[in-house]
Amino acid sequence: MDAVNNQDSPDSKLHFLDYWRIIRLRKLVILTIFFLVAITVTVVTFNIPKTYESFAKISVDRDTTDLSPLDRQQVSYGADQTFLNTEFDKIQSSYILYPVITNLNLSARWKQDSGYVPSLEMTYQMLKKQLNVKQTRNTSLIEIHVYSYKPEEAAEIANKIAEVYKASRKSTRALTRKLALEKLTEDLALKEAQVRETQSNLNHIRIEAKVPDLGGDSVNQTVLLNVETLRDYEKTRSGIASDYEKWKSTLNEIKSKSMEDLMHSMATIFPDSELTTLAETYTMATHKVLANPGDYGINHPEMVKMIKVREQALDDLQKKIKGIIGGLESQVASLSNRLDTATRQVASQVEQNNRLAQEWGQYNEVKRELEEHQRIRMALAMKINLEQIENILPTDSTVTVIESAVAQLFPVSPKKVLNIALGCIVGLCIGIGAAFFIEYMDTSIKTIDDVERALQSPVIGVIPQNVGSLLEEGPDSPHAEAYRVLRTNILFSRKNEGFNTMTVISGGPGEGKSTTLFNLATVFAQNGVRVLVVDSDLRRPSIHKILKISNDVGLTNYLLKNKQLEEVIQTTSMTGLDVMPSGKLPSSSMGILSSTKMKELISELKKRYDFVFFDSPPIIGVSDASILASEVDMVIQVIQYRRYPQQMTIRTKQMIQKIGANLIGLVLNNISMSSDDNYYYYGGYYATYGKQDDKTDVKRNGSSKPNEKADEPRVGIKSKY
Repeated sequence: MDAVNNQDSPDSKLHFLDYWRIIRLRKLVILTIFFLVAITVTVVTFNIPKTYESFAKISVDRDTTDLSPLDRQQVSYGADQTFLNTEFDKIQSSYILYPVITNLNLSARWKQDSGYVPSLEMTYQMLKKQLNVKQTRNTSLIEIHVYSYKPEEAAEIANKIAEVYKASRKSTRALTRKLALEKLTEDLALKEAQVRETQSNLNHIRIEAKVPDLGGDSVNQTVLLNVETLRDYEKTRSGIASDYEKWKSTLNEIKSKSMEDLMHSMATIFPDSELTTLAETYTMATHKVLANPGDYGINHPEMVKMIKVREQALDDLQKKIKGIIGGLESQVASLSNRLDTATRQVASQVEQNNRLAQEWGQYNEVKRELEEHQRIRMALAMKINLEQIENILPTDSTVTVIESAVAQLFPVSPKKVLNIALGCIVGLCIGIGAAFFIEYMDTSIKTIDDVERALQSPVIGVIPQNVGSLLEEGPDSPHAEAYRVLRTNILFSRKNEGFNTMTVISGGPGEGKSTTLFNLATVFAQNGVRVLVVDSDLRRPSIHKILKISNDVGLTNYLLKNKQLEEVIQTTSMTGLDVMPSGKLPSSSMGILSSTKMKELISELKKRYDFVFFDSPPIIGVSDASILASEVDMVIQVIQYRRYPQQMTIRTKQMIQKIGANLIGLVLNNISMSSDDNYYYYGGYYATYGKQDDKTDVKRNGSSKPNEKADEPRVGIKSKY
């Protein structure tokens, strides 16, 4: 049968069964670490001194008075988290704890066994470690927790801390108010001196500047009146300037035109009823003269009359126009004079206002400064009066002891059950973690998938743990079934039925190659064929130890031509199974195994026996195995479960392939069937199959021989397994 063309497993990720396999496999490590941690925690827990806890509960508020003095509204501030955190730090400060240590004489109480009395600072640090201040959940209350080896001492210290803190808040409040009053009194005296000095300076300026300050707001009123006067003058000047510009523009327009133009357009430039009438009369007279019929001559009385009328109208119109021009000139001149007068009034008032602003500005500034000083002085005086009244009024205590500390009967630590439970949990976690870490660091072969994925060769046999010689265990041993499966797979893997010599190769010592080879030869012999086992491991022979026979004569004697072939082959208790021990070890075994005599021996044994098995040393580090592997028909590589790294196993296969040997498959040896789920079905099958009674075998095989299996192929017969 051709070797299986193995491919990588489609699912290379770990699943639950893989984790469970690791836990079962490493259960000794897990249990060892678990018990070590659990026992250590238990011993430490029972040796820790008992600690008792007592706490006092207090209410802390901001400073307020019972009554609101005068008409001032009292504001209430809640105890926010920032305020409470500040008070936590105050309670744990040396300002509070030093008096507690002194009053309770804790330094003397806590002296060391050597008689050394700790200093105040050392005692403070010790007490601070035994103190825990926290907020009662969902309230503004403060709990002062104290831990001690003595329950009475814990309660006493907690109550004393609450007492000292309450007294400290009260004294601090009184001292703060006293210092505040003293500071306010100093500020008031200073402000009164400033008022007197500013008032004197103001009087001096008023006399020098002759300010008519009649009290109240007279100075400002005078300034406002001057401003109003200036505003009126400016308004008058603006009106006159507007009229002046208007009539001056009209006059300039009239003067720019001729008399003839003015007679026609004067009425539109300067609207006047008389001027309009004269213009219309002149126009009508001119029309009549121009429209005279041809019957009248120039000297005709009617013509003369009409000409006189037109001339009179023209003369009256021109006189009117000249009169209007003269009137406009007079009006413009008058407006010019009035504008000059108004301009002088405005300038004079501006000059007067500037002078007053310059003379009275300093006075007004000093007066405002005086008013500010007076206002501050009044506020300080009122504040001092309010504080003095608050000192008289009764006040609430800002610190109230809600619950006093009492000595507890039961210690808070050590929590034995919790500690032991946590120790067990931690120990179990550490043990499992260590197991997985060891598994991660272990690069040896663990599963069939590991072998086939790394070596790209089929696994043709799985051998359980604690396998001995099948000659001693007997053919009905459950272990024998594993070798029978291996024998069947070997027969199916032969590419040529003439292949009948083989060797079992391992990478390093101790992987079970000699036991595997001998038991494999045993099951071949049990199948009714002639088998020879040759111990060609000339460095560390072991076949004679398995059979408990002499090793004085063997392979080396034949190769050195000291003995004949029949003299070095020994029979065993099993029919069909012969053995050739290694014989005495020569100084150099390499030359012997690679000699022509060895090749002739292999050729001769192939003819005499159905199967010949050659035991060999490990291939890594020793050249003998390479020589044997290149000369025999088939090579099997045995790999011990969880012994050597995968790289060593891969290197072993590479060396076998490099010499051109025919590697037909791999054998996993020393498998723990009970602890490793990957091979549990092998163990169950072997045990069940191996314990079937002889009657079942007889019925199935149709033979009276109880140990002869019908499903095992005889040599040279092709069948399906």
